[in-house]
Amino acid sequence: MKDARAWMWSDAVDVLTRADRLHRQLFQLASSQSRRPNWEPPVDLVETEREVLALAALPGVDPKDIRVTIENGALVIAGERLLPPEFRTAEIHRLELPQGRFERTVPLPPGRYEVRQPSMQNGCLAIVLRKII
Repeated sequence: MKDARAWMWSDAVDVLTRADRLHRQLFQLASSQSRRPNWEPPVDLVETEREVLALAALPGVDPKDIRVTIENGALVIAGERLLPPEFRTAEIHRLELPQGRFERTVPLPPGRYEVRQPSMQNGCLAIVLRKII
């Protein structure tokens, strides 16, 4: 029984190590030449009687580096998370927040919308889309 636990624990550690390596590879720093987005932020989208509200998780992103548009019936959130200057000379032990260009396209409910001034709240970009009737 003891050997089975040790074997299972060893396999679990191996799986976690591989998952961590794949996670780091997925979010490798993109070359500065690349203009394609390397990651997509998670977005919540809810609708009220008068508005559609979107909340995009963008901790550490400067609001001036974010573009919000409506294109072909979808909300498009694009921008870039830049590596903090102090990270450039530091020994990095873990880098889990994705860096580089991001873009997220979220289909909107049918209708016409006006984008209100987006704001940052607790590391999230809050976007209010007023329904135009």
